[in-house]
Amino acid sequence: MSSIDYQRLTFEYRSCAEQAAHADPVTHPVIVVGAGPIGLATAIDLAQQGVSVIVLDDDCTLSTGSRAICFAKRTLDIFDRLGCGERMVEKGVRWNVGRVFLRDQEVYNFDLLPEAGHHRPAFINLQQYYVEGYLFERASELPNIEIRWKNKVVGLTQQGTPGSADASVTLTVETPDGEYRTTARYVVAADGSRSPVRKLIGVDSHGRTFKDRFLIADVKMTADFPAERWFWFDPPFHPNQSVLLHRQPDDVWRIDFQLGWDADPVAEKAPERVIPRVQALLGPDAKFTLEWVSVYTFSCLRMDDFRHAHVLFAGDSAHGVSPFGARGANSGVQDAENLAWKLALVLAGHAPDTLLDTYAREREYAADENIRNSTRSTDFITPKSPVSRVFRDAVLTLARDHAFARQLVNSGRLSVPAVLHESTLNTAETDTFAGHMTPGAACVDAPLARHGQASWLLPRLGGRFVALVFGAPSSLDAASLAALEALSGDSVPVIPVFVTPDLEAACDTHDAHSVWHDTQGLAAQRYDAAPGTVYLIRPDQHVCARWRTVDATAIAAARERALGRTAPEVAPLQCAA
Repeated sequence: MSSIDYQRLTFEYRSCAEQAAHADPVTHPVIVVGAGPIGLATAIDLAQQGVSVIVLDDDCTLSTGSRAICFAKRTLDIFDRLGCGERMVEKGVRWNVGRVFLRDQEVYNFDLLPEAGHHRPAFINLQQYYVEGYLFERASELPNIEIRWKNKVVGLTQQGTPGSADASVTLTVETPDGEYRTTARYVVAADGSRSPVRKLIGVDSHGRTFKDRFLIADVKMTADFPAERWFWFDPPFHPNQSVLLHRQPDDVWRIDFQLGWDADPVAEKAPERVIPRVQALLGPDAKFTLEWVSVYTFSCLRMDDFRHAHVLFAGDSAHGVSPFGARGANSGVQDAENLAWKLALVLAGHAPDTLLDTYAREREYAADENIRNSTRSTDFITPKSPVSRVFRDAVLTLARDHAFARQLVNSGRLSVPAVLHESTLNTAETDTFAGHMTPGAACVDAPLARHGQASWLLPRLGGRFVALVFGAPSSLDAASLAALEALSGDSVPVIPVFVTPDLEAACDTHDAHSVWHDTQGLAAQRYDAAPGTVYLIRPDQHVCARWRTVDATAIAAARERALGRTAPEVAPLQCAA
């Protein structure tokens, strides 16, 4: 499949049963609008949990040009759970290191993943059309996903109040064969920054548009630059502006040139303008071809509310950021993972409809964090006053020799998952812990093994509630073990996973439990775990509670809270300044 030209791939329009005259009305569980990375990730996640999904897309192609290219470790962990992470990493260009230059001298460099013992790199670079192509192929393997190409949503009405038996959304869909109507209990709008669904509902995004323009040039060439992120401030080949360089697969390099607000966005895309800029960077004798060129103006904005009754917004339809920091697509994929498990449990009747309100609150909080970081990056990269420019250049000059100044340099604070400290789904801590694995944090990986086979922690988590117990089953008293095992038989099961430093216990072939050897002790270290420590992990691999001893009653109560069954009224999470 790797020989497929995903940029030129087209999909055939087919009529559906609902378009037939006198077709029986049907209400689908979920309709996803948009077959981009966020829509496809949402559909796959839902389908893997047994939900039937219709995906509507107004086009019949994948994206053109590189577009989103930087996919962070957390996103790769999610793609692993969706069944296509390995393909992404095999094709993508791995990188952990970034370098910052002022004019022609390196200011400093940084390593985003300096420690060993992680399955995935800090980032890969992979053109968006590959990501969409791999997600589409994974979706095609799942029988409960139907993708309808050239199906454009042109009308939307909602019926019933959220949570009621008659709650639904009816969409009017335009096709080459004319219009038809289709109904779903819930609609996920993943239809991009210009979101037609958002317009149909009559809401808009609010925020700030930056008065600057950047040129993206995808350049195909053979070069010996390392697989690193290089960012120049005021380089001699593009004075008074900024330039960003990334390596992509297939000998394609992504170069972003700052142009300034007065640049003509049409004229700057002409080859006679682009080629000299690239030659100034690479040298006059460099051999290259232009693959794709675009000029963009960026904004930092979001909708006030990501939920509107039975319609939930995800990805660029809900929020937008500048490209510095790779926070757009990565944040959107994390929207999808947050939403899918909640929708699946609500549809199955295992959680109240109000659980979906926590999707909106949690991801609005994450969007605010991304917007804040992205805005600060953009203000540093593109100072809007002489005083700001003097400050920036002074910081960059000091950063060459002084570590304190490097903390002030901002060439794009790169994407990390938001820690949902104040989520109403978290259970308050009663024991003392150190480290980063607090309730609301996304789980980190660690190497494990069983029966001599090397593996990783994260594949043991996700898609269900998990009680992550540090110790062997034999370390628990019989009553505690029996009570813990009983939770796995509930309507919303909690599955115990044991991690132990005891190699013999992990290799006990007679043990019916999932017991894994903590081969390097990194799992216990990263989770600040002593023998008997237990974590309750949400289906989206986020911590929602932790204790120093196993108490099945406390675990069951924390699961009820994480399902929204006992949580108080949902209030917006407050972003730190």
